[in-house]
Amino acid sequence: MKAVIVVHGGAWAIPDEISKASVDGVKAAACEGFSVLKRGGSALDAVEAAVRAMEDNAVFDAGHGAVLNSDGEVELDAIIMDGGTLASGAVSSVKNIANPVSLARAVMEKTDHIMLTGRGANLFAERIGMVTVPTDTLVTEYERKEWEKHKKYVTGVMELFNSQWGHDTVGAVAVDCSGNVACATSTGGIRNKMVGRVGDSPIIGSGGYADNLSGAVSCTGHGESILKVTLARLVLSHVEQGKEVADAVDLSLRYMGDRVHGAGGAIAVSPSGEWAAKFTTERMAWAAVEHEVLWYGLDPNEKFKEQLSQ
Repeated sequence: MKAVIVVHGGAWAIPDEISKASVDGVKAAACEGFSVLKRGGSALDAVEAAVRAMEDNAVFDAGHGAVLNSDGEVELDAIIMDGGTLASGAVSSVKNIANPVSLARAVMEKTDHIMLTGRGANLFAERIGMVTVPTDTLVTEYERKEWEKHKKYVTGVMELFNSQWGHDTVGAVAVDCSGNVACATSTGGIRNKMVGRVGDSPIIGSGGYADNLSGAVSCTGHGESILKVTLARLVLSHVEQGKEVADAVDLSLRYMGDRVHGAGGAIAVSPSGEWAAKFTTERMAWAAVEHEVLWYGLDPNEKFKEQLSQ
């Protein structure tokens, strides 16, 4: 089996001033995840490693670099899923965790539950000895200024998303040498969201889904729209009906646009290593590694290629 990893850094109107950093960030994350696969690691380990790399990178809205809600607080969401067993773990509205994807994995592996939220998720993190950080350290000076600038506007989530300062999610999908697939998605949500708002990212079947029988998907975009069409599961239902992976993603994004007027993006990989990265927003930073070749892009229909050193 060939191992493949695909990552995204969010589908939105990425401004030029952070476009290079966004592309560099997804390329580094894809290489990080692929190095796990190359050592014989599992798809689950690979997607966690890739998403952690983006959570640690302040250019992305996840972990460090997260956006602020209407009260000026950070609330983080994440999911991880194992396509072999359909085991999944998720957290929502967590405060002082730098790597929510790893807390989501702990929920999957150390509890009988799939999702923990808010205070309960933070209490669980303390109980298992997960390192917490002062929430202020997750907030960049840039985000604090943007939040101050825009908090005076009463704007709906859809308008926020469609504007230049939409900011979004990170995610990864992978297939390992054994043919197991996995997905992970992590986000700080959308700037000025209501306190306690949870979008698609940590919701199984919406922000992500993985099943060895069909593939793995991680989604990004307007969360409420993604939830309405259960986008990740919708992509895989097209794959199950015999569609190519790229066509399945295209059809699903088009349906979301037609049915609920939502824009977004998705990355997907099949158990055989077929993969796609597609979006209907202005831009999406994405990268993929297969056969020691790094693919990446930002603008529509853009696909660059770099040979990695053996």
